[in-house]
Amino acid sequence: MRNEEMKTSEFDSSSEDEEVGEEQLTPFHISWLPLSIVECSQFLGICALPGCKYKDICRSLQRDVEELQNQGVQDVFVFCTRGELNKYRVPSLLDVYQQRGFTVHHMPFADGDAPELEQCCRILEELQVSLENNRRTVIHCYGGLGRSALIAACLLLQLSLAMTPNKAIEILREHRGGGAIQTVKQYNFLHEFRERYSSYQESRGAASERSVSR
Repeated sequence: MRNEEMKTSEFDSSSEDEEVGEEQLTPFHISWLPLSIVECSQFLGICALPGCKYKDICRSLQRDVEELQNQGVQDVFVFCTRGELNKYRVPSLLDVYQQRGFTVHHMPFADGDAPELEQCCRILEELQVSLENNRRTVIHCYGGLGRSALIAACLLLQLSLAMTPNKAIEILREHRGGGAIQTVKQYNFLHEFRERYSSYQESRGAASERSVSR
């Protein structure tokens, strides 16, 4: 009985999905960014928010999650805030991911914004662990253009010293369209990332040395 209850409540938008014909659903697409460009054998998936229902966007949560499963996704990084998940009518998204067996990394920061450097480093560390463990990994925000593209571009810079911020933006725009890396704040964050990341790593190293010497 418990399983039946879970099935009916798992997708809170399932009854709404039935009202929308297949031809009216907004397409759901995962862009697979080949990390071979930075000498890594993995691919990183980037997509828009599954199941989103907002303005002229109407996706089916059930279908989109099934598409992620069909493409072998194991780890999902979500940059939307809980407020956004409510606004875009997928309040149970994180629970649905877990029920479907995905490993969920919920690391939210505001739309159009850049994360704090410390949060960005934590996201990149977790991303690299997933990729190094050969786990098929997808990242998404609302549109898969601003926040997700920014994190993907930072990953490219981190994995290859030969990569430049402008080249990273160009690569992301090839894969996600011209809207990738959307705001001045995101553009500036990316251009300052490598220098700030080096300083952050140095300060972390110095802090750990101090704690050891005590």
